[in-house]
Amino acid sequence: MKAAREISPGLAIQRFTPPLKLADFKLIAFDMDSTLINIECIDEIADAVGKKAEVAAITEATMRGEIKDFKESLRRRVALLQGVPVSALQEVYDQRLRLNPGAEALVAACKAAGLKVLLVSGGFTFFATRVKDRLGIDFARSNLLDEADGKLTGRVALQSWGDICDGAEKRRTLLEVASLIGISPAECIAVGDGANDLPMMGEAGLSVAYHAKPKVREEAMVAINDGGLDRLLEVLR
Repeated sequence: MKAAREISPGLAIQRFTPPLKLADFKLIAFDMDSTLINIECIDEIADAVGKKAEVAAITEATMRGEIKDFKESLRRRVALLQGVPVSALQEVYDQRLRLNPGAEALVAACKAAGLKVLLVSGGFTFFATRVKDRLGIDFARSNLLDEADGKLTGRVALQSWGDICDGAEKRRTLLEVASLIGISPAECIAVGDGANDLPMMGEAGLSVAYHAKPKVREEAMVAINDGGLDRLLEVLR
């Protein structure tokens, strides 16, 4: 595979010639943690019980693609959250979660061009719902933390579509939403940063790596290595 070409500092492309027309796309799908937002939520929740280093090490290895089974990885990390008060989630949201630079501008530009917006996350519904509302996102799928008596049980709750939103589920969700709105995968953009984003990025007509792991940067058609998410608009007119 030919190496990506840097078209301006911190912005590389491969396998297409810019500019593309934003209005030619009909759906943009975003990962959440470390893509739309600045943190890995599970690591910050773990901090509440002094287990951040342990959980973050598993998160990092998973995102680099060293731990192949995302579901098993997530179950291991969520088990370490047993007993964390549910109130800790709100504290993480209020005190630590920020939208990444350019997130609002990119989502607004996509909506103005007529695209639907999908948030599809291996993270948690508590945060995904709030980010969805904050940005006016159309669809969201994420993992639901099981709780009882105001505390996390250390398990992921079963939902109508399954239990854990991993790479395969992200891909399936992208294709499902595309089908729902009557478009082809070629009319989709997928944006992510970790190995579990690669399946959906592989289906999309345009794949975008945002401050991503090396493996993801290598595969993506656009790699934003410096600056905000709105740098995607430099290749989409």
